[in-house]
Amino acid sequence: MSHPATTTTPEQGSAPRPLSVHARAVITWIAIFPLVTLGFYAIAPFATYWSPVLRAFALSVVVVPLAVYLVVPQLVRIYGKIQSLRR
Repeated sequence: MSHPATTTTPEQGSAPRPLSVHARAVITWIAIFPLVTLGFYAIAPFATYWSPVLRAFALSVVVVPLAVYLVVPQLVRIYGKIQSLRR
């Protein structure tokens, strides 16, 4: 039992244009840099004697999910709104 594939045309407006690789890179950097900076300051008091690898691991455990699930999607929405205003 197969279902026919539905396709949407750009005229329907349901499929937004994908971001360019450059826009994605800038948005990701805008998300990651502040999170890493705040993370370094947050763990500094108790991570003074941790190895750099352990510090990087601890930061990435927090920063990556925050960026992927919260910050980047919000920034993509904002970017989309800005792009739609420019058209």
